[in-house]
Amino acid sequence: MRYYYSADEIRAAEAPLLEAGPDGALMRRAAYGLTIAIARELVALTGGVAGRGVCAVVGSGDNGGDALWAATFLRRRGATVSAVLLNPERTHAKALAAFTAAGGRIVQSVPVSTDLVIDGIVGLSGSGPLRANAAEVFDAVDAADIPVVAVDIPSGIDVHTGAADGAHVTAKLTVTFGGLKPVHALADCGRVELVDIGLDLKPSDMFELEAADVKARWPMPGPKDDKYTQGVTGVLAGSATYPGAAVLCTGAAVAATSGMVRYAGTAGQQVLSHWPEVIATPSVNAAGRVQAWVVGPGLGTDDAGASALWFALQTELPVIVDADALTIVAAHPEVVAERTAVTVLTPHAGEFARLAGSPPGQDRVGAARKLADRLGATVLLKGNVTVIAEPDGPVYLSPARESWAATAGSGDVLSGMIGALLAAGIPAGEAAAAAAFVHTRAANLSAVDPGPLPAPTSASRILAHIRSAIASL
Repeated sequence: MRYYYSADEIRAAEAPLLEAGPDGALMRRAAYGLTIAIARELVALTGGVAGRGVCAVVGSGDNGGDALWAATFLRRRGATVSAVLLNPERTHAKALAAFTAAGGRIVQSVPVSTDLVIDGIVGLSGSGPLRANAAEVFDAVDAADIPVVAVDIPSGIDVHTGAADGAHVTAKLTVTFGGLKPVHALADCGRVELVDIGLDLKPSDMFELEAADVKARWPMPGPKDDKYTQGVTGVLAGSATYPGAAVLCTGAAVAATSGMVRYAGTAGQQVLSHWPEVIATPSVNAAGRVQAWVVGPGLGTDDAGASALWFALQTELPVIVDADALTIVAAHPEVVAERTAVTVLTPHAGEFARLAGSPPGQDRVGAARKLADRLGATVLLKGNVTVIAEPDGPVYLSPARESWAATAGSGDVLSGMIGALLAAGIPAGEAAAAAAFVHTRAANLSAVDPGPLPAPTSASRILAHIRSAIASL
């Protein structure tokens, strides 16, 4: 499990160490870890540290101090170091004294001979875009294509939302201390390295499932299981106009677990032609017992679609609401808010705007949390970083780190997977997060098959790689 912490949580954890330790000891510990990370980066980029040029761009406060101490330590290893002081009157005094004593040079702009730039402008307290003088410095850095290592967060990016409202630093590597922050999942921070500085951090309510966590939660048949005990997934999807959505959604449910899938709708013939193991019926009344319903992909928003949705929501079973069913719910949100059983909503940004009355905006975590609390449902907000918020509960972040899943029909596949996990008895947030993880991995696998380089993929190919993705956990 990878936990993400707010700035306040980090500061609270730092306070006892700052009070107990010698003045500046915690900063130097952080700077030493930063130095090691920068040295590794220099070796990878240039083959060594000695004789390489490093320039720290320094703001006021502790991040500037970290950058100056790291530059000082690198100077002691033979690097040529310089520093651009954006606010000389508020530069960390002790770090600056050590830097100049070690032979560091104060400069007005990044030297052309620089091999690597350290972004030490702002840290957890920073907000808003880069100021004009900092933006000018990093415009020149970008133009010269000099790699940047950011201290804690890339300056100009919001630590909590990952939003960049204007000029900001583009980092190749971000080195952070004590614990990860939401920005490290929600924004492009390059590669992220975490330096342990001894903080006593408890698990937070915002986290990311890793492969081992997904593996531990994914249902596998035991010696006494049968097709019923492993979960029976019901799928209400597809229409004469969009039969493919039913094929994709149902096929994903088949691939996700070893239980049973029942399909009810007008696309039964097409579904059976692809997945003969599915039990298909033309109506929900003939479908038989299930443990969870998936409703919406390609269903249509007419009376037939609404009737299928009302049927599922009136049961006491978990229901995942996607695609056309979300459009119906947007007009009648009370049908979800009044439910006591588990409901999972899986909107993309446009569907979210219809449900919530406004787009998610830059604070996607806050927006998902607000909608989840208002409707009493688990909300999976799709995106390159999928945000899963449980009502009055935790938030799961699921970074894709690639965009291969951004293809037509991909959401239908994800819905089928979530439905199968709900039918198997996995709690809603965990089911959504685990399915999102495997969905991303399946998309990435599909893009590199047959290789050797990634190539365009499709929802059908993502579906075909679900089992490989599960096996690779």
